[in-house]
Parts: sequence; C-alpha cells; structure tokens
Amino acid sequence: MTAAPARDVRGPEMFARYAGAPNRLGYCGPADPAAMDSADRIRAAAPHFSGAWPYLRVLSRLTGIADPLDHRLVESYWLGGGVGETIDPLTFTAELLATIGSGAQWSHLTEDLAAEAAANHCFHVLGVYPWTRLPVTGHDDHPLHVLDSCRITSATVTACDSAGFEVRCRRLTRTGTTLTRTEPVTTRVTADERTPPEIAPGDLVALHWGRVCDRLTAEQHEALENSTARQLTLTNRRLVRARR
Repeated sequence: MTAAPARDVRGPEMFARYAGAPNRLGYCGPADPAAMDSADRIRAAAPHFSGAWPYLRVLSRLTGIADPLDHRLVESYWLGGGVGETIDPLTFTAELLATIGSGAQWSHLTEDLAAEAAANHCFHVLGVYPWTRLPVTGHDDHPLHVLDSCRITSATVTACDSAGFEVRCRRLTRTGTTLTRTEPVTTRVTADERTPPEIAPGDLVALHWGRVCDRLTAEQHEALENSTARQLTLTNRRLVRARR
C-alpha cells in the first residue's frame, strides 16, 4: 500500500506563529492556546479567528487555491504582497462583505471602504477596526498603542538573550490625525515557544503584539514594508476626508 503524501504544514504553522500572540492575550481565537499545538489542531482552531479567517476564505476563492491555510495565502494575508497583491480592491470588498457582512468589529466594513481595501492584515487593522477613528484622550493614546501592536511590524534584531530580543523598528505615531512611522528606534520584545530558533543579530523579523513571531526573508520584509506604506497612505486619505 502506498502511503498518503504528507500534508503541507507550512501554512498552519505560519498562521499559528502570527496568531499566537493575540490569542495568548485573549483577543482572538480559542480560549485555550494549546488548541494550536499541532497542524491538525491549528486547522480546527483557525475558523475561530474572526478577523483572519474570513480573509483567508476570500483569498482562497479569489485565487483558486483550495486550502485557506495554504502557506501562500497565509503569507499574503499576514505580510501583504504575494498571491493577494493583484486582487482588485472592489472585488475583494464585495467578496468580504458577502462572507462576513457588517456588525460588531466589522461595522466599518462598507462599500465606501473599497478604495482602501487590501486582502491583508494591515488593511484589517487600519481600515476595518475602529481604532483609527477614535479620538485621543489626554496624553493616553490608547488607540495608537493598539494599532501599533496589532499591525505586523518588521524589525532588525540587534541583540539576543535568554529573555528575548532587542530590535530596531519603526513605531507608529501620529501628527494630529495623520498616521506616520517614526525613524527606527530600539525596543525590547519577547519570544515564545513558536519563535523560530537561532534568531541572531542582523536578522529581519516580524513583530506582533510585542513578540517576535517570524524570521523574514528580504522579499517578505519588502512586501510587508510596501503593504504598510500603501495602507497608511490610503488610511490617511480617509482621515483627511473625515475632517472636512
């Protein structure tokens, strides 16, 4: 008897690396982080991520890639670029609305947002979530903290120790209501059991909610930078229109 071919686990494993930090904080996904301790369990848990999963389903339909957790779709969702880059924003918005509709965290997803839309996580954070629309209260810019933590941030590792990493990255800031990124600053981040091993100074990495969740290739770093810059430009246009 011929053994069945091994199922590709790259997509589920990448999904868990990026989704693990907010899941552990209780923001999304199943209540028990152990629900993502194997590829099969990740597949079972993924539909419980109410933000990421609809995007992956739509990406699957629009690209013809049958598995929503195919690594090409997962990479394109978290980092931008890749197979989702050429999807028409109007088509994507219509498909996403047909999949999820509006309500709760999706109340700002309307046809009016189509010009800003992209099939990736940065659009979901800056476009669909309410945080870009909330005012700053006093000196506590909590909305900005959430936006900066929730987006995927590229960084360069400068030092490592047993507790985590020192990295250089561009933080999100705002001038008035315009969102921009700072020049690179040094910050401290942590690791967990899903952090890729043997990360060293000089490595490019991805950050999510204060954790190193992946090592980036030069191409992935470029895709993430480009998708972030695009989204900030389009989101700021919306914010300018809202002030008029």
